[in-house]
Amino acid sequence: MNDAHNPAAAVIDEPATSGALDIQQIMAILPHRYPFLLLDRIVEIRRKERIVAIKNVTINEPFFQGHFPEYPIMPGVLVVEAMAQAGAVLLLTEVEDRHGKLMLFTGIERARFRKPVVPGDQLRLEVSVLAFRRTACKIDCQAFVGDKLACEAVLTCQMIERPRADTAEPTLGQ
Repeated sequence: MNDAHNPAAAVIDEPATSGALDIQQIMAILPHRYPFLLLDRIVEIRRKERIVAIKNVTINEPFFQGHFPEYPIMPGVLVVEAMAQAGAVLLLTEVEDRHGKLMLFTGIERARFRKPVVPGDQLRLEVSVLAFRRTACKIDCQAFVGDKLACEAVLTCQMIERPRADTAEPTLGQ
């Protein structure tokens, strides 16, 4: 169902292969915000199959103040988080009531860090679906700087109901 007030709603109704999503459309899908929103653009989506996203890395990122002051490197866990956010966009676009949901990590396998990511780099995040259910996903992820592999991992995640402010913390497997 398309919603004129929600720019990302159209993603659900698009054909199997679609074009780019801008930052406003990404923010309509993901709950993340500064300083933890780690995607700038989606350049390709093949529903339930693959997504390609871009993260522009700048010296203005808050983590560079301490990681490391004389040699700024993007923390590997944040590269993994960026890949997970791309996977979450792919899965959440399949859910009409996604604003009432959260996507949580449930596993990280075979994570390898091949090249440091530094200010000025543009990360291209390529995520392919290994297993897809409406509430869970296993994805194969790679992060590139140019044609060089910077990071790779297999991630699993689960979708849960977003808890209301007056309820207990979210739990997995309910």
